Amino acid sequence: MSSDRPFEIQRIDHVVLRVQDLPRAVAFYRDVLGCTVARERPSLGMVHLHAGASMIDLIGIDGKLGKPGGAAAGAEGRNLEHVCLRVEPFDVEQLRAHLQTHGVALSGKPESHFGAEGDGVSVYLRDPDGNGVELKGPASDCGCS
Repeated sequence: MSSDRPFEIQRIDHVVLRVQDLPRAVAFYRDVLGCTVARERPSLGMVHLHAGASMIDLIGIDGKLGKPGGAAAGAEGRNLEHVCLRVEPFDVEQLRAHLQTHGVALSGKPESHFGAEGDGVSVYLRDPDGNGVELKGPASDCGCS
């Protein structure tokens, strides 16, 4: 720990995504990716979802918290590049089959990417608002790209 900083970052606590259709986004993160609803805050237009040890907060663009952000994410602009979710077990074919049952396609092919645990294979997809989601397996020495 740096002597001039009285803290160390432990992990990402949560990310907040602005979404066009809050119920649709909740259904995607809950039903497709397996997040669980932790708390709903209708007065703010917000739903908090457990994503493992972290959280994904969804706010509707028409709600109290979402309106100040301006236009919704779309083909010409997004809320973020992507959020990476570490998943286990990581079986690309099982992931692909599960996503297909929900009408979700993978973007590109599985490749090795660097993350918090080191290099490991991951796949990418888009949520209903076009935000990128990376599903990442454990670190490995596969030597893929």
